[in-house]
Amino acid sequence: MNNSPIGVYDSGFGGLSVWRELRRMLPSESLVYLGDGKNCPYGGRRREDIERFAFAAVERLVAEGVKMVVVGCNTATTAAVGALREHWSDMPIVGLEPAVKPACLTSRTRRIAVLATKHSLASDMFLATAMRYAEGVDVVKVVGEGFVELVEEDREESDEAMAAVRHVIEPLMDSSIDKIVLGCTHYPFLKPHIREVIGDRDIEIIDSGEAVARRVKWLLERYDIAAAEDNVAECRFLSFADEDYRRRLEYKASKILAHGDAL
Repeated sequence: MNNSPIGVYDSGFGGLSVWRELRRMLPSESLVYLGDGKNCPYGGRRREDIERFAFAAVERLVAEGVKMVVVGCNTATTAAVGALREHWSDMPIVGLEPAVKPACLTSRTRRIAVLATKHSLASDMFLATAMRYAEGVDVVKVVGEGFVELVEEDREESDEAMAAVRHVIEPLMDSSIDKIVLGCTHYPFLKPHIREVIGDRDIEIIDSGEAVARRVKWLLERYDIAAAEDNVAECRFLSFADEDYRRRLEYKASKILAHGDAL
């Protein structure tokens, strides 16, 4: 039993989609969320820079006394999770990958789309996963151009966001895909627009948030570090950006909780 918090790290706001699933599945667990903010977005940056940002973030979370870290950023996972696990070998570190495996295994049309950052789609981790599970499945790789910036600027509900989503998603609608995998934790904030473009087509949207929460729950039990059931969970928010950004993180988190299953 361990009432210390779980650390969650992302380039910015996106990891709140994972934070939400952790809150829902593990209500007794305290969480410390670090949204970099200062260096976001990560998608077009060099691997060396992303790894440096990730190390700084985990060091900060460790200083806050966390018992586990969830790298709630697909791009940071592909660039740095191996090095992070090697450096902090005595602490569980959970990363994110686009949910290619379940999408491929359940696709009826044998054609899926993966939306992610340019870095994630070109990473060895993604390519290895696709090679392993996508035999006989056509994987269409698509960069969500502008998606991260829209979420970071609190414009995910705007007409501009709808136009950006339509520009990316509409070309996929005549390609026989039956799964759209969201390979960046910012993208679930744009789900309502994606669903609107899909309309009544039989296409499933898949993200990794719930699967990550299940993995965290399993690790807590395996290492006997779960919080007591009667622990009064606390949530704190940190950032490498300014105080205004940190307060925006808090506000967006409160909106997520208020909206329930809106994401």
